[in-house]
Amino acid sequence: MAIWLTKESKVIVQGMTGSEGSKHTRRMLAAGTNVVGGVNPRKAGTTVDFDGTELPVFASVADAMRETGADVTVIFVPPQFTKGAVVEAIDAAIPLAVVITEGVPVHDTASFWAYNVAKGEQTRIIGPNCPGIASPGASNAGIIPADITGSGRIGLVSKSGTLTYQMMYELRDIGFSTCVGIGGDPIIGTTHIDALAAFEADPDTDAIVMIGEIGGDAEERAAEFIKDNVTKPVVGYIAGFTAPPGKTMGHAGAIISGSAGTAEAKQQALEAVGVKVGKTPTETAKLMRELMSGR
Repeated sequence: MAIWLTKESKVIVQGMTGSEGSKHTRRMLAAGTNVVGGVNPRKAGTTVDFDGTELPVFASVADAMRETGADVTVIFVPPQFTKGAVVEAIDAAIPLAVVITEGVPVHDTASFWAYNVAKGEQTRIIGPNCPGIASPGASNAGIIPADITGSGRIGLVSKSGTLTYQMMYELRDIGFSTCVGIGGDPIIGTTHIDALAAFEADPDTDAIVMIGEIGGDAEERAAEFIKDNVTKPVVGYIAGFTAPPGKTMGHAGAIISGSAGTAEAKQQALEAVGVKVGKTPTETAKLMRELMSGR
């Protein structure tokens, strides 16, 4: 089993005919993802060949859902068009929208997230500026490499795309139920807490790895949620111990001011609720391996 993305998920790609959308559609198909079509109003009615798999192009998300039964969309469109693409997905009430695009203006993300809330949050949004979601051996929606790990019973939620890949590789001998890259922008759709709650409810997830980074208070809030709601063991890693205060480091949300949002504060908050926190990704993986060896 997995959270949010399963073998039965039917995936469409907004921006499938563009260079990035086309490249990653081909990779998703190779990974076994059930990609059923794409969306590009200017090319509606055409098809695209992906190494022998012909996929139709639709004018809208609603059209694609009606014709294919799609329940997941992966969004590969330029930043200036991302808000419109996400709003279209929300209007169609597709259950899951994975927003890969980097560099989306924060006010655009705030706008489409507020719109989603006003619409009753029928659409789960992952991202923006994220690698997507992968349920190894079942489906892969986004840009997460499909061949670095197998299926297993660990759940992974991470702000960092690169550290998502590293942790998947480090624990490839055990495997994962689902790996979720939530993105590191100041405003994102799906949070650590959302993923923690889903993994807690998933009978085929035995333990959870949570990767955070400096900036904001998401990890501290996740720690409070773990204390009150999570019974499964959690292992954590916080990136950014050597980052200088006041300087943005990679992600738009990764900026600290004074003592707020520091790696040390986040580590202390997690350890205070019983989460084992590694000092490096490799040490974090070792902690998880030791934990799983006793199960």
